[in-house]
Amino acid sequence: MTRLDAPAQGTAGGLDASAELSAAVECDGPRALLLEAREVPLGGVRGMEVYRALPQRDLPLVGAWCFLDRFGPQETTMRVEPHPHIGLQTVTWPLVGEVRHRDSVGSDVVVRRGALNLMTSGAGISHSEYSLGDGPTALDALQLWVALPDSRRNGAPDFERHESLPTLRLAATAGADGEATVVMGSLGGVTSPASAFTPIVGAEICIPAGSRVRVPLRQDWEHALLGLTGVVDVLDNAVGADAADESDGRAAASRDPRPAASVDNRHLLYLGTHRNEVELSSTDDASVFLLGGEPFEDEIVMWWNFVGRSHEEIVEAREAWQARGERFGRVIDHGDEWIPAPPLPAVRLTRRRRRV
Repeated sequence: MTRLDAPAQGTAGGLDASAELSAAVECDGPRALLLEAREVPLGGVRGMEVYRALPQRDLPLVGAWCFLDRFGPQETTMRVEPHPHIGLQTVTWPLVGEVRHRDSVGSDVVVRRGALNLMTSGAGISHSEYSLGDGPTALDALQLWVALPDSRRNGAPDFERHESLPTLRLAATAGADGEATVVMGSLGGVTSPASAFTPIVGAEICIPAGSRVRVPLRQDWEHALLGLTGVVDVLDNAVGADAADESDGRAAASRDPRPAASVDNRHLLYLGTHRNEVELSSTDDASVFLLGGEPFEDEIVMWWNFVGRSHEEIVEAREAWQARGERFGRVIDHGDEWIPAPPLPAVRLTRRRRRV
């Protein structure tokens, strides 16, 4: 999906002042940061309710994940005309509803629950997104971007669809076992078939009502959790706690767990690194999306729908799109419809530096 909201004028990175860390959560291991998703205006589809959890002013990436929008749940009509991307992968993960995706490499598919649609822009691609039917329909989905490393970001565009994704059973410490659907990358030895160009994980985690489950993590990766449905408690006996490091020799599971943070559909909990697992519980059936990976290889410049490394690279891509040249191709079955790029800000675009 395009970022139809123009970046704020006068800010080099295009982030407004509302993108702030909302709370620091103290726990027995590394500190966790609770981040509030902010509502964003979407120019051509103002009727849509969209909340953005990434990027944040102090946290531009989690691993290679550089963008995370939740649009929905709502009744709306989506009409996103052809628009461009460079330097990223779009990861579309539907929760409710169906959307037609068309792009400049000839793809024409319907995005629906349970299927991953993954578009790799390389040096340039364009696509459109329409909800099915002529009137409002139920829609709810995640749209995520993955920043491409130097080894792939200038390559050819591509699109792939995966209708069968692997799952991982999550052992319960109370109640029933949970389950993770591995959308991107690897979790607990289970790997998605989707193409990934950096060490990464993206997974939907379901927690049965009244249960407490453990999610394995890699200590050298950073991770975050976004609430999807219900409210999920992240317990302080597992947030950052390595059982081997317990000073009194007790296993982490033997302690009475207490919530270190609660995550709902308007918050992202950043867990940082140095965690071998996280323990989640909920009183009702609930779900979260886990994203993480190896800290990204470089700082990025992100503006509108482009991810690059310099101001000049973004300017060049914008000019190519405005000129309607061959770089971004033509979206299948579209005529003259397109979304022009917004004006560049009056300041030089700079790389986004993390402050946490």
